[in-house]
Amino acid sequence: MPEHNPAVEAAVEAELRLLDPEVRRSPEQVGALLHPDFREFGASGRIWDRASIIASLATETEPGARPGITSHMKGVQLAPDLVHLTFDTDHDGRRAHRSSLWRLSGQKWLLYFHQGTLFGSVEG
Repeated sequence: MPEHNPAVEAAVEAELRLLDPEVRRSPEQVGALLHPDFREFGASGRIWDRASIIASLATETEPGARPGITSHMKGVQLAPDLVHLTFDTDHDGRRAHRSSLWRLSGQKWLLYFHQGTLFGSVEG
């Protein structure tokens, strides 16, 4: 059984909040979860910065949208202030492997970097 790690648990909790459609619709809530230097390599191939992803999520997430399915979430603490999460998502058949780096900033874990890679079949 994996050992209890408060840093990994905090990052997982924050990641799950960020995946919540209601949170995604709120620029204030999303902004509160993103590091000032946030970057993302999206599953679409687009590179996002903090401002562009906040704006995009606010307009692309419909009220009452269902959350996608998240699976295989694992985390490891790489340093006292850095956690790496990996997981898969499925949004109506659009599946992606995902990787997130969460940095401790003050007393809050903030998403520093995220990457999504589309995949079509289960890989070994």
